[in-house]
Amino acid sequence: MKKTILLLLTITSFFTQLLAQEIIPIDTNTWDFQGRGYVIEEYKGKKSAYLIGAMTLKNMQFLNGTIEYDIYLKEERCYPGVYFRSDGINGEQFFMRLHLSGLEDATQAAPLVNNLTPWQLMFGERYSFAHTFNYEGWTHVKVVVNGKQAQVFLDYADEPNLSWELTMPVKPGSIILRGGRVTGLHIANVKVDPNATEIKNFNSIPRKPIEGLIPEWEISDMFEEKLLKDPSKIPTVIEARKWGRSVEVEEGTAANISRVQNLYNGKPGETVFAKVTIQSDKDQLKYFEFGYSDRVVTILNGKPIYKGTNFWRSRDYRYLGTIGLFDGVYLDLKKGKNTLLLAVSESFGGWLVTGRIMDMGGIKIK
Repeated sequence: MKKTILLLLTITSFFTQLLAQEIIPIDTNTWDFQGRGYVIEEYKGKKSAYLIGAMTLKNMQFLNGTIEYDIYLKEERCYPGVYFRSDGINGEQFFMRLHLSGLEDATQAAPLVNNLTPWQLMFGERYSFAHTFNYEGWTHVKVVVNGKQAQVFLDYADEPNLSWELTMPVKPGSIILRGGRVTGLHIANVKVDPNATEIKNFNSIPRKPIEGLIPEWEISDMFEEKLLKDPSKIPTVIEARKWGRSVEVEEGTAANISRVQNLYNGKPGETVFAKVTIQSDKDQLKYFEFGYSDRVVTILNGKPIYKGTNFWRSRDYRYLGTIGLFDGVYLDLKKGKNTLLLAVSESFGGWLVTGRIMDMGGIKIK
């Protein structure tokens, strides 16, 4: 048994060293291709994969090091990039928005959390940078990873275009390259060097936390949003829920529900209750500011008092649906215990909830 383990370790070590020294072959022995299709061909002087979907590097678990590749970009709506430390549903990633060339959100670093990318939480200069894409030649992508830090260099930049702090557990996982969405993109010259871990001039841009946020929310099990259509049945929906999970605020901005719930678990449901208990020393009104993604029904003591939508493009064609304290409602609190529920429904971009009551006089939040 010990000899078998030693042999496997030796093979893995040899394969890792080989990857660090040479361009990784693009073939079905080395890569697992997923998606709508692929073609392995010569393109613009390079052996490449014309990829609609993704390709996963076989026989390697990546923890720290440098990932490099060339990609031939197109001016169309698609999101090519690289996942690393991935187990298929969780990991880290960097990708590009090819239809947003030159804009501040042309690029994006973000975790993958239970198959959701919370870019509506990870937005702004802390996780994105403007870049003018080259649609008439190869673009070189280099990502350096070490511990809880990562950097990206585009087109052989001397200094990192972006440095960001990683938010998922530090553990080895797969490398996955993502190509085109509707039509394919060519990917070539892939290299992985687990020894090249040097982080250069790391400068992660801090985000100012929102003052006074409720720091933690209790989260229910998942259920179908359509159950909320009839207000008279909402107490029955509440009574049927199971509890026991909670999420804390991240980035000083919002709690990420996908940390504890998997939207794509194969079961019906895209909605959870996020709950806090407010203890009031008298009957009184308090203004509650809140944010959510993507849709919400706000319920106080079993009665719905607000319904809203914060979905991408829900308010105009440029609306992103990023998270913030953009909505508010007056809470008619009764003396004693009050239960505040936000029924939060998700489609994509981040399953998020946040809120605060700035005037805490006469109340306590549990």
